[in-house]
Amino acid sequence: MRALVTGCAGFIGSHLTDRLLADGYEVTGIDCFTDYYPRSIKESNICDAMQHKNFTLIEKDILEITSFPGVDYVFHQAAQAGVRASWGSNFSVYTRNNIEVTQRLLEWYTDKPLKKFVYASSSSVYGDAHLPMREDIKPQPVSPYGVSKLAAEHLCYLYWKNFGLPTISLRYFTVYGPRQRPDMAIHKFMDAILNDKKISIYGNGFQTRDFTYVADIIDANLLAIQSRDTGQVFNIGGGSRITVIDLVWIIQKNLNIAPDIHYQEQQKGDVTDTLADINKVSSTLGWIPKISIEEGIKKYAKWYRNQNY
Repeated sequence: MRALVTGCAGFIGSHLTDRLLADGYEVTGIDCFTDYYPRSIKESNICDAMQHKNFTLIEKDILEITSFPGVDYVFHQAAQAGVRASWGSNFSVYTRNNIEVTQRLLEWYTDKPLKKFVYASSSSVYGDAHLPMREDIKPQPVSPYGVSKLAAEHLCYLYWKNFGLPTISLRYFTVYGPRQRPDMAIHKFMDAILNDKKISIYGNGFQTRDFTYVADIIDANLLAIQSRDTGQVFNIGGGSRITVIDLVWIIQKNLNIAPDIHYQEQQKGDVTDTLADINKVSSTLGWIPKISIEEGIKKYAKWYRNQNY
């Protein structure tokens, strides 16, 4: 069993790489170590994989690679992350790293004997949709980042429709857990509380998110490659929809330190609420989330305390 994981040194990609290696796969990972956050964090993410005999790292920009490895499965996790950073002149970075990179991979594997191409999409494609968000409603992203993720989704569909490439797109809802990026809310909140800094909350704090623990995300990816379904999109949401304020208090309860909250203006591109309808993925792939937000935050707090942040 041979797998390619793009973005293998990132948050989700490194977890997926470790799981595949533990399950006996030969894994080739691609990562160009962009400067979106410190390289040292990514190196730490894949330190175990680097010692594994079945892991090969290709440190290169995907658009500069002329030949990709022969594999059974592609897990395309690499992307330019961040809703708030996707405006203005930065948009060209998102079109390059989220759209052009995806097309490059799809084009290469079109005539190869690939069993499954799993694309990591995002709940950002929905925008401010009615809840719960269902796969059959019209996506209307409200950020350039969401637009780029939706465009890549469409590419996956058209390569399946026209060439029979066995693609599946998974729409992740607010993933969290060990190794998450330092710009993500739970990391920033925990850092602020532990270091006696103000917590910045954009908006009134009553906006809600459907939080999904990273181990549940990995399970969904593995179920996706076992399924015969192709050309489909699936919501992957944790069923832990809470307000941002409640999230802060759950973190505070685990740390036993009172937070100092500072409110700021809501940022352009931030949706008000998210909640995944997971009936389709549950009935088709047999996936259900296992980790509640309370349990997930407890796991993350334990991991975070052991890091040198």
